[in-house]
Amino acid sequence: MATPSAHHAPAADRPARRSASPRSFLAAFAAGLLACSASLPTVAQQASGFDPSPPANTPGWPDRRHLPIEPYAPDLKLAPTVAGSDPAHWPKEIAAPEGAPNVLLVMMDDVGFGATETFGGPVPTPTFDRIANEGLRFNRFHTTALCSPTRAALITGRNHHVASTGIIMEFSTPYPGYHSLMSRSVGSIGEILTANGYGSAWFGKNHNVPDWQTSPAGPFDLWPTGLGFEYFYGFLGADAHQFRPAVYENTKPVDPYLGREDSYHFDADMADHAIQWMQTRKSVWPDRPLFAYYTPGTAHAPHHAPKEWRDRFKGKFDMGWDVLREQTFERQKQLGIIPANAVLNPTPDDYTRFDSLSPDMKRVVAREMEVYAAALAHSDYQVGRVLDALERMGELDNTLVIYIMGDNGSSAEDPTGVGITSEITVLGNNVMDRPEYMVENIEEFGGMWFQNHYSHGWAHAMNTPFQWDKKIASHLGGTRTGMAIRWPGHIKDPGAIRSQFTHVTDIVPTILEAAGLPAPETINGIRQVPMNGSSLVYAFNDPGARERHTTQYFEIVANQAIYHEGWIANTTPKRLPWVGRGDAHADPFNEYEWELYHLDEDFTQSRNLAAENPAKLQELRQLFLAEAGRNQVFPLDDRYIERVDPENRPKHNEGRTRFDFYEGTTRITEALAPNMKNTSFRITADIEVPQGGANGIIMTQGGWFGGNALMLQDGKPTYAYALSHYPEHKTTVQGAQPLAAGRHTIVMDFTYDGGGVGKGGNVVLSVDGSRVAEGRIDRTIPARVSADETLDIGEDAGTPVVRTYEVPFRFTGEIHKVTVDLPSAQGGMAGVAAPALD
Repeated sequence: MATPSAHHAPAADRPARRSASPRSFLAAFAAGLLACSASLPTVAQQASGFDPSPPANTPGWPDRRHLPIEPYAPDLKLAPTVAGSDPAHWPKEIAAPEGAPNVLLVMMDDVGFGATETFGGPVPTPTFDRIANEGLRFNRFHTTALCSPTRAALITGRNHHVASTGIIMEFSTPYPGYHSLMSRSVGSIGEILTANGYGSAWFGKNHNVPDWQTSPAGPFDLWPTGLGFEYFYGFLGADAHQFRPAVYENTKPVDPYLGREDSYHFDADMADHAIQWMQTRKSVWPDRPLFAYYTPGTAHAPHHAPKEWRDRFKGKFDMGWDVLREQTFERQKQLGIIPANAVLNPTPDDYTRFDSLSPDMKRVVAREMEVYAAALAHSDYQVGRVLDALERMGELDNTLVIYIMGDNGSSAEDPTGVGITSEITVLGNNVMDRPEYMVENIEEFGGMWFQNHYSHGWAHAMNTPFQWDKKIASHLGGTRTGMAIRWPGHIKDPGAIRSQFTHVTDIVPTILEAAGLPAPETINGIRQVPMNGSSLVYAFNDPGARERHTTQYFEIVANQAIYHEGWIANTTPKRLPWVGRGDAHADPFNEYEWELYHLDEDFTQSRNLAAENPAKLQELRQLFLAEAGRNQVFPLDDRYIERVDPENRPKHNEGRTRFDFYEGTTRITEALAPNMKNTSFRITADIEVPQGGANGIIMTQGGWFGGNALMLQDGKPTYAYALSHYPEHKTTVQGAQPLAAGRHTIVMDFTYDGGGVGKGGNVVLSVDGSRVAEGRIDRTIPARVSADETLDIGEDAGTPVVRTYEVPFRFTGEIHKVTVDLPSAQGGMAGVAAPALD
């Protein structure tokens, strides 16, 4: 396995353009031949028709080691007249190697090893079954244990810290392995394939753009279209409300649900766009291969599915998660997914037991699992629609399909043991659910007005038979997920299982070998860091082939592990998966306890051999240090939620107390918006009301699950605030009279009580210097307004703050300017005079 240096290699000069001088051209050609002779094609490259030496009729072209590749035109004699010049031919444009397949790369979100029927679990996924039955299952495939890091490793072929993505975007820190600003020296598979003649597109979840760059104001160089993908249709953050997602088409925000609110679901919409894109590309360029990176946000919370899909699973999970783990374990053995001598790890004592719940809460948690299963099954169905479209076009048998069922293990980030109705409410703002509310609203699970997540008991069952869950990179429950590959004509034993150790960094090398392409040495003149992964093509037709990915470190939030030649040494977690804050450790490598397992003999990481074989443990710990040093893993840091504290984040608004916004400004993310939490603030709106009055949003941030909105309702100035989706957390302050036609200044003053976070405060609404309404907000949002909704001027995208209006509720007057003022360092609203109140 290749490993990069601790720092990215310096940029190389761009290769000189071709000279018209025959002597200089021949010199360059000779140098190119010498360079090419150092590399011989692999068996797969020969089979695909790829030859790294230049074709005889196009000397020196294409050199696929250096991207992009300019069109080839032979040197011509050019004279003042056409008659005196050499006959001209159109320049030869870059094309993919002959026989290069289409590539469909699918990855689901937060799906554990034991979730799908394909790997012995309870959720039917017929499309995943099809890929596995017509191709291969890989039962020792590994992720990084967390969203953004896995995604960065997947698209680059490098370890996540090498791609500066050692943690999710929202929690990045300034260290080289963690700052989330992915270097140009780790080019993406989109850049490589596009530059080699593929059409490329990215559909669904991104979560690889630094959170302070996720607005329509850019910069866009780390967005999918800035990473070499020709087309993007999806969302940028950690999750999406499936009925009201914040979608971008390339870099333009769109609201695709408008006009079809009753039937819209993002997974179906995403499949529609993928199918349309593929059909358009093949209609115009039938001979050019496609690369589609298809990555739904399912089954990350919120678990949303159409009602008819939710109802299909009623009563299917009444047995509870403890029984389900045992049932899954037995099915896995029957299918041969795990060895006959595999051990089912016991559930940790800290996890809630199903039998300890009341009958009502058993009903609630069973419904949570029903909607999780519905969401995953529905999403798999949409992948099937994409496959069907390829088949109708006659392209499926020329398509390499890689289907990864989970970017990490299932998420046990539920602190209650009975699930939650809104992850931002509970996990972000520590507003706990009321059991009676969950029972009364049981049919809301999976629907529009909940952002539900299931019990950590269900998550652990989805990760059967392993220890631990998502975020715990030290154990297989966090890192091992199901994966299947289909490539007709290249896999001789369809339906078989492969058990070589494999890792998410192996996917890009696999695609490149299948396409007959070398890993580039430079992209846009930037020297590329060597890839960490190893192609899996060697194992396609040799079940006994010796694994080539023999060493792999793991690290997320200081949960550490090192795999080497059948052994794994790993730390014991210090925090449960749902614990976001806790005691920080100065030296996690030495302060954490270490365990040792022989995975070649112990498939499920169940027998700790640390006491029996201390020498092996010490050997592997030293290897971890060496790999961590080579891959930018240091410093080890076991803080999680603490990383998002203001003092730890980029201070793009540092010192700024006045924010001016203008009509049409939308999708301003929380990292870039004024921080109106735990402080007094003022919103001043300069608006114009036409004859007949006006209605609509002036400014809003967030939505139903937490947020605030200044608007005109029935022509009246109105301020709405939501701590959460609970009815007792909704507050509306409204003036008594509609505004007359003409220009007006509306001021909303919020005076914070102080004394800590999440405290209350008083609201005063004024129009043209006169007070028109006042009210009280008893509790406010302490930590995070929203994970997916934004600040918008003149409209509301996503969900409404209160249900007395429907999005987008666009303002029907004119907004000249909206200003948000925060207290200055001296404690007052800088440069703002207090309104004259009656």
